[in-house]
Amino acid sequence: MVTRALGGQQPAYSALLARHRDAVFRLARHHVGDESEALDVTQEAFVSAFAALARYDPARPFRAWLLRIALNKCRDWARRRAVRQFFRMARPLDDAIQIADAGPDPEAAAISARELARVTSAIAALPANLKDPLILCRLEGLSMAEAAHVLEISEKAVETRIYRARQKLTELLEG
Repeated sequence: MVTRALGGQQPAYSALLARHRDAVFRLARHHVGDESEALDVTQEAFVSAFAALARYDPARPFRAWLLRIALNKCRDWARRRAVRQFFRMARPLDDAIQIADAGPDPEAAAISARELARVTSAIAALPANLKDPLILCRLEGLSMAEAAHVLEISEKAVETRIYRARQKLTELLEG
């Protein structure tokens, strides 16, 4: 597929997108905690991946390569978000009154939807070094070896970080 896409065949691009978009979207959604932002991150990941397709090493799994790009886009999003929050806080208080709260109304949501949002927020609040292996292995179904390859760390480090992520999630959800 990649070779055909590099040859300029549009159906190959479409096939790669169709095959991997759900995994990239899930990774982004779990990382950023918001579906609309996750759609933007997913789109950015595919644009970057297709632009860098000539640098893809066919000896490695395409999905791992693509998820690594998506993970980098999630990290870029987090940095941009931190900057936006800083400037939002710097506004005069009178201007801040006009900023609407985009969060969902918890009373309008079903109990299961609230619990899902709570877990998603807790996952999004994890530090990146704990969040990334957890998302890749437990939510995306990658093996520890595949996650280690994507994250460029050892399998033991992946295992340890998943253990610590679960501990931290327990603290966040019980606290």
